[in-house]
Amino acid sequence: MLRMRREHHIGPLRLAARAGVAASTAHRILQRHGLPPLTTLDRATGEPIRRYERSQPGELIHIDVKKLGRIPDGGGHKALGRAAGRKNKNGTGYAFLHTALDDHSRLAYTENLPDEKAATCAAFLRRAAAWFAARGVTVERVLTDNAWSYSKNTWRQTCHDLGISPRWTRPWRPQTNGKVERFHRTLLDEWAYQRPYTSEAERQAAFPDWLDWYNYHRPHTGISGHTPASRITNLSGQHS
Repeated sequence: MLRMRREHHIGPLRLAARAGVAASTAHRILQRHGLPPLTTLDRATGEPIRRYERSQPGELIHIDVKKLGRIPDGGGHKALGRAAGRKNKNGTGYAFLHTALDDHSRLAYTENLPDEKAATCAAFLRRAAAWFAARGVTVERVLTDNAWSYSKNTWRQTCHDLGISPRWTRPWRPQTNGKVERFHRTLLDEWAYQRPYTSEAERQAAFPDWLDWYNYHRPHTGISGHTPASRITNLSGQHS
């Protein structure tokens, strides 16, 4: 079983099926031999992922885009059921959720934009930098993946204009931008798919309150149960 784990990078459920034992047994064997959960390992190499955190707000801002299917008027399958939902698509298209997330505090700024073109991404960066500046955070570096929009001169010039140093994730190592990807998973679970909205407008109207809750009130397990705003000097005290 240990050999299968090392060679195939699979978890206790799949190991149990291959070895013909209970999943609980496979889990105990992995624990007994000190093998960590797969979520803590690099998928390509099987090596532990090195976790890091910048010491001050603004030292590094993670930026990413989450593509989200829009809800048609009248509701999608969550509101109407799968059969009716499929009939009610009506070419609704996608929302592109652009997020800038501070590495140290996890404070997040998100906009719903029509695309992820180079000019759109660059304009988002300008607004995100201004948003953080209004909260006393000076953006020093930004980390993105290697998507086309972030490799164009438009992005590089905007970073230069703002005095921001651009950084990119290493090829095949997207986990280095994992904090913002984890935020997007939280966003989907706790806002986008949290209840059966009857329209995209209804869902978007609920977003500002959710983001406010995330930044100012929601305990974040990645920062010992503190809120993102509590890690920005005086910010939490300025908010009711």
